[in-house]
This record gives sequence, structure tokens and C-alpha cells, in this order.
Amino acid sequence: MISDKDRSGYIGASDTAAVMRSWDTKTFARWWRVKQGLETQDFASEAMMAGSAYEHRILDALGIPGLEKDRQIIKGRLRVNLDGNTQEKIYEVKTYRAGKPFRAPLAYRQQVNVEMYASGIYSACIVAYALEEADYRNFYREVDAARLTFHEIPYDGEFIKKYEKRLLYLGECLEKGIFPQEGAV
Repeated sequence: MISDKDRSGYIGASDTAAVMRSWDTKTFARWWRVKQGLETQDFASEAMMAGSAYEHRILDALGIPGLEKDRQIIKGRLRVNLDGNTQEKIYEVKTYRAGKPFRAPLAYRQQVNVEMYASGIYSACIVAYALEEADYRNFYREVDAARLTFHEIPYDGEFIKKYEKRLLYLGECLEKGIFPQEGAV
């Protein structure tokens, strides 16, 4: 659960899709302005609020001895906030609307790979929790273990090589206060 809403100065694991997509778009330009501290991003959806409200209780429901919550890792301009971890494994919590099975999209798998890269913990899973309509109306409902699913995410060294090049270049651009040029890396 992120308590500091200032997203400037650092690139987070949840920013991985922005790092990897084209930098020649309005979406990227707006994201870059947020990273430079020129704009703020205050958007909060019902799904985001519910996910934040349930995150710690979902981790608690796992009953994992030695589970650390909200560990922050800073590696250069990369700032990663792990939802939960032990010394051996990362637990990334994702909530979604009940009704269909959870499928981990590429953006989530890449985010978790960046978490592994930053932490040096090379075992990770997404803990997905299916939220019912009542969960969105009452953030204090008990976590129902039957609605938890676990999705192992393998470490992808080839992806990380590409990501690391883009991350390092973006970090340099951030420090210099310049807009990154697509194709520079």
C-alpha cells in the first residue's frame, strides 16, 4: 500500500508499462511530466481504492510466517514498493471483479519481474483476489480465502535486459530534466 502519492523523481515497478511502451505518445508525455514533478496524478478509481483497502488484509489472510509488508527498495532512479515478501518470495496483490477467472496480463508479469530485479528475490507470485460487488460498498468485509488464487511469475532475464537499458536511459533523462528520445536505446 503506497502512502506517499508523490510519483516524481523515481520510476516505479508499476511504471514498467510506460517504460516499455513508445515514448512518442501523449500518454507517455503526460507520465513523463509527472515523473519530473511538473504535473500530479491524483486519479483514483473505485477499483484502486478497493485494492488498497484490501491489500494488507489479503496478505494477512495468507498466514505466511515472516511476511514483510510494504518494503521499499531504491536502486538508482528505480523505486519499488513490494506488497509483501519473505526472504525467498515476493507476493504482489492484485484485486479484480469477480465473475471471470484472473489472468495475469503482460503489464503485471513485467511489473513483478522488475520487483524481482530490484529485490534480488527471484521467486514471485501474484496473489489475486476476486472482489464481489459488496466488497466495493464495504471495504471492511472479511477476506474469503476461497476467492484467492496464486499465479507464479517466472523471472524473465531477457525482458530485464531490455528493461534495464530503457530504465537507465530514462534515469539519465530524469536527472538532466530532458525528454527521452525514442530509439536512443
